[in-house]
Amino acid sequence: RRSRRARESRKMAMRAVVCLALVAGSAAFSVGGPATLAARGSSMKLRTTSARAAPVVARRSAPMALNMAFDMEAAIKESKDARLKFLEDQSMAALKIAAENHENVVFPNAMIAGDCVITDLLGRLGYLKNGKAKIMVVDTFHLFPETMVFLDEMEKHYGFKAEVFQAEGCADKDVFDKKFGADLWKVDIEQYDKVCKVEPFQRGLKTLTTDLMINGRRRDHGAERAYIDLFENAPIGGGLAKSNPLAYWTFEDCFDYIAKYKIPIHPLHAQGYPSHGDAKDTIKVPEDGSVKFVNYKFEGKSEVWLDYAAERKGRFVGLQNKDGSVKTECGIHVAGAEKTFERDLWESGKVKKMARADAEALLAAPKDTLVVTYAPWCQFCQGMEEELTTFAAGMSGVEVAAYRGDEDREFVQDKFQAKAFPTISFVSKDGKVTVMDAGSPEKRSVKSFTEFVNAQQLVAK
Repeated sequence: RRSRRARESRKMAMRAVVCLALVAGSAAFSVGGPATLAARGSSMKLRTTSARAAPVVARRSAPMALNMAFDMEAAIKESKDARLKFLEDQSMAALKIAAENHENVVFPNAMIAGDCVITDLLGRLGYLKNGKAKIMVVDTFHLFPETMVFLDEMEKHYGFKAEVFQAEGCADKDVFDKKFGADLWKVDIEQYDKVCKVEPFQRGLKTLTTDLMINGRRRDHGAERAYIDLFENAPIGGGLAKSNPLAYWTFEDCFDYIAKYKIPIHPLHAQGYPSHGDAKDTIKVPEDGSVKFVNYKFEGKSEVWLDYAAERKGRFVGLQNKDGSVKTECGIHVAGAEKTFERDLWESGKVKKMARADAEALLAAPKDTLVVTYAPWCQFCQGMEEELTTFAAGMSGVEVAAYRGDEDREFVQDKFQAKAFPTISFVSKDGKVTVMDAGSPEKRSVKSFTEFVNAQQLVAK
């Protein structure tokens, strides 16, 4: 029993010696280089191969944890810098391809964070000063007062002059209020979007003869943009080729770029707004303004702004579409919104196109007629073109006509009760004008047109 205990004691002693040797060896390696261990009896001595090595006592006094530490923060910064450099190069290459392969490149600029990044990239490439890329701005007359002031600052900084478009026929907010009413956005948000955003946007693209549009959409904006790429071909049936130079960026990447180059950014970021649009429906996030981007640094919990799909949390607040759904887009970036009115609607088929004289003649000598008051730039009018064409082809006893109302608003409001586009009215043979409830796309169908006309004829009988 004693011999067994003695053997176990010797084993434990040997293990302790080995562990001590390993620890001493690693410490010596970290300080002075490879070490040679020599055993003499029960003691062990450490010799280093470096002639300049400090004595053993000095080496062991160096904090091993400090010598062995890995600077994680430096590694993170290095990896982020490398990522940003790659994104910069990729985006600039995309912009070069766009500008060098198209005649009229236009960038609709809302001066949000991503748009400021694109503006700077275009400036670095020299495309703003040489006119290879034009900056287009839509002034809705409802923007924050700081926005147009900031545009002036950007123009001076980068040496360009933006092309500014507004509601048709409106030189300023006073004219707009007299023509459409100061509360149009409260009365009919879809009509407001058409008049203040979509129509000027499309008219701007047409005026500038755009053949490629640059925009700042990114995959991290949300599910509806999760699969966009750097480029999009022009869709069959109308529309523009697009370049999305920030497609693979995140919102955090945008602010990293802004901080890296100290570029001009909208002053509202320093007041607590992650994004901005119309002042009437844009709020701070969070509402107490505790998160800000001031002097190129975040104050507060930046993740509130930088989380996936969080950039536009403060946009379109309190707004609903006509179908009751929450509003998330202004109408400019929905499918087909970039179509310009190079062609008119209903250029063929049995839908009769009416001029002012035709409309006046109909009202003077009324007959059963379905009249659609439309604007060719309106995506809802574009969306119902095929349905109305099909309806007219199969309808007998009732004429189907279309009147372009965006160029004659007062007349169509007075005669056809057209307060929005499209407005579908039935003029009966006794001169009565009845407006169809067609506020949603499913109501602008062959079936709905048929039911509406039949109901009006039944009433007349």
